[in-house]
Amino acid sequence: MGIFQWQERSAATLQAGGVIGPDERLPWPQTSLMGVQHVIAMFGSTVLAPILMGFDPNLAVFMSGIGTLIFFIITGGKVPSYLGSSFAFISVVIAATGYAGKGPNANVGLALGGIVACGFVYMLVGLLVQLIGTRWIERFMPPVVTGAVVAVIGLNLAAIPVKSMAANNFESWMQALTFVSVGLVAVLTRGMVQRLLILVGLVVSSLLYGLFTNVLGWGKAVDLSGVANAAWFGVPTFHTPVFSAHAMVLIVPVVIVLVAENLGHIKAVTAMTGKDLDKYMGRAFIGDGVATMVSGSVGGTGVTTYAENIGVMAATRIYSTAVFMCAAILALLLGFSPKFGALIQAIPLPVMGGVSIVVFGLIAVAGAKIWVGNKVDFSQNKNLIVAAITLILGTGNFTLTFGEFKLEGIGTATFGAIILYALLNLSERDNETKVQAH
Repeated sequence: MGIFQWQERSAATLQAGGVIGPDERLPWPQTSLMGVQHVIAMFGSTVLAPILMGFDPNLAVFMSGIGTLIFFIITGGKVPSYLGSSFAFISVVIAATGYAGKGPNANVGLALGGIVACGFVYMLVGLLVQLIGTRWIERFMPPVVTGAVVAVIGLNLAAIPVKSMAANNFESWMQALTFVSVGLVAVLTRGMVQRLLILVGLVVSSLLYGLFTNVLGWGKAVDLSGVANAAWFGVPTFHTPVFSAHAMVLIVPVVIVLVAENLGHIKAVTAMTGKDLDKYMGRAFIGDGVATMVSGSVGGTGVTTYAENIGVMAATRIYSTAVFMCAAILALLLGFSPKFGALIQAIPLPVMGGVSIVVFGLIAVAGAKIWVGNKVDFSQNKNLIVAAITLILGTGNFTLTFGEFKLEGIGTATFGAIILYALLNLSERDNETKVQAH
């Protein structure tokens, strides 16, 4: 297969229900609704990341739509994925720009230059994979490793909703009410309502939160003044990258984390769908790299595949790439609507926290499913040790620092698992050779 032979995509097959594969779709009205759910799933993080770096959130949403469409085209519509703002860039962008943490980032151009350079290196990695194949990746990432990495993607995020999205006892109870609501929708409803369990649970919980706070006065009231004051339409502010060697040296190593995230995403979707997507791994890396370059070239954040959307797919069993195309188009439109952005940001934080608990948990379970589906033998000490250490590194957010670059939880867990498995596997073979020699 040639590097640029993308033309194998065929029209998605129309399905009425059941498990919907990547190359299938529901009727367009239902597909569009599913797209809305995916936009909501990614929206909180995609908006939060640019705020933490001093970027324009509406531009980040707009570029996430552009990036997702680029990814869709380059992968030939074969890999279901949404590309949103990557948190991996936050610490290095702050280090490169000296951002104080409030308001617009005055040195955003320096960050953009580094982001574009990172995307370029990422694209080169994808081209290498496309040229020589994925066998070397498969050798270093067997099911015990990939299962642990996918589980870590969910577990690493667990502390965010539990520790940071509920300020008091009432808000903790609202988180519980939210994930119970999602669970009840998942079990007690049928049809399209069940498919939209995340969206429906979020809406129901938000309404209940408004009743308890705005009407009964039990907690912090929902503030819709930002929605009322926001304009319906507005053009995001674009910026030009500035290429600084210092900033690029700080930011380019983030490509390691992006590769790990994308690899875990493909392995997770492969496990959930039963369809081998490894052959599209090179395209996925190229698509993500190009999307990051395009985003950074106009003022957007670096982008990556989103764990939140894996959770939604796991819950709905709809893996159609057509859903992500609809989500991308919606994001493009929303990027020009500050009012919608204000509405999403008005969703009570505890409600978002409750939804996040469900989504992140589903991601962790998807990792365990890889182990079960591939019958990983945990009676072998090699597998047991690799899985055990990987889970703790990722969940505990084990961090290694290289100069001013930090490789955190998901990155250290991923590459730690790969290196540890290779080391133990080599040691095991050496031991077997010595036994045979005697």
